[in-house]
Amino acid sequence: MTSASYLTVKALTKYIKRKFDADPHLREVYVKGELSNVKIHQSGHIYFTLKDDGARIAATMFKSAAGKLAFEPKEGMQVFIRGDVNVYEGYGTYQLYVQEMQPDGIGSLFVAFNQLKEQLQKEGLFKPEWKQPIPRFPEKIGVLTSTTGAAIRDICTTLKRRYPLAEIFIYPTLVQGAQAAPNIVRNIESANIDASCDVLIVGRGGGSIEDLWAFNEEVVARAIFESRIPIISAVGHETDTTIADYVADLRAPTPTAAAEMAVPDQQDLFQRVLTQKSQLHQIVRAQLIAERQRLNKLQQSYPLSMPERLYRPFTERLAQLESGLQKAMQVDLMKKTAQFQQLRSAVEQHSPKKALAFHQRELEAHVQQLTRAKTHYVTKQKQQFEATVRTLEALNPLAILTRGFTVAYKDQQMLKSAADVKPQDQLTLSFHDGKVIADVVKILPKNEGE
Repeated sequence: MTSASYLTVKALTKYIKRKFDADPHLREVYVKGELSNVKIHQSGHIYFTLKDDGARIAATMFKSAAGKLAFEPKEGMQVFIRGDVNVYEGYGTYQLYVQEMQPDGIGSLFVAFNQLKEQLQKEGLFKPEWKQPIPRFPEKIGVLTSTTGAAIRDICTTLKRRYPLAEIFIYPTLVQGAQAAPNIVRNIESANIDASCDVLIVGRGGGSIEDLWAFNEEVVARAIFESRIPIISAVGHETDTTIADYVADLRAPTPTAAAEMAVPDQQDLFQRVLTQKSQLHQIVRAQLIAERQRLNKLQQSYPLSMPERLYRPFTERLAQLESGLQKAMQVDLMKKTAQFQQLRSAVEQHSPKKALAFHQRELEAHVQQLTRAKTHYVTKQKQQFEATVRTLEALNPLAILTRGFTVAYKDQQMLKSAADVKPQDQLTLSFHDGKVIADVVKILPKNEGE
């Protein structure tokens, strides 16, 4: 045979490929098997091997079809596949070109749900320490849900009934369909940019897993996690659980329950105020009774009932000092008089006029000295006496109060400094004729009121 009789590899491959193309049984092939050697290329294409106990076939799923998958294909997963069988001319091998892929036994959405849940859980997005506390008394509440569903009516009705003081901000949001997840993310980001709400309620009414799927999207989960405003997830009915429920700061079983969790009940608050008011009256009344009893006890106490006994020892000491002063003056006078008599006798015994004049001058000097000493001694003793009297007056508690002074008490403790007092404190002011209960309005520095 001549060389022209031989086929080229390319020609043979093309012939085989035409045979595959012409065979209708290789179109819309439904195959089940186990995934092996799964490789997800950065371009978005997926390359793998589909096998069972007896054989295996190479398979490719291009980006256009792979992008529609709700789950991530993994090694060892049993799947159902729809596709075409054809020849890859570059290697001369046949392979399965996959159009659709479904997990064997469970739905693809359920697989995707579990895969994302496992991924986010490993990243720590469900940890309690990341949960923000829901404010106890929110002033402004943001609601992200559809404006046409029953959920918005239930939420607003419950909020107005339980806590009408709160202002409601509604962010109209798509909660179903392909554009729902991006719309939810945009509204969460908008609410955070506005920074006007204290808490957000994100959710919708019940439905199938397909209806609720927007709240299982990764972008929604991360937007909820990154929100600086606390978020209450309120998706579906009590039995429905979404990824948003795990990531949110608080999960509510229904939209109505979310509204109840977001605000307190005004009836409970009214009842609590009445209870505390009654308790406050009882406490104040008990304090007044205790202070009145304390005042009576003080008025009947030993220092206030007989104050003269406090300074009686000082009076007796003063009398002793006066008596001692008089005795000392008498003794000193007697000594000076004796000296004078001695000098006088000496003068009389020695009659020379000059000596007499000398002794007379000396006598006068002694008399003057005695007079000055007496005056100094009396003045000193008088000053000591007056100081003792002032000390007694300063120690007399009744004298301090009768001169217009008061004594301030806080919690039955006497105050010594303005630094011990705070605004809104209650003080007890003691006057000489009674007590006054006063509230502190303002504290002025030392020089401000001058």
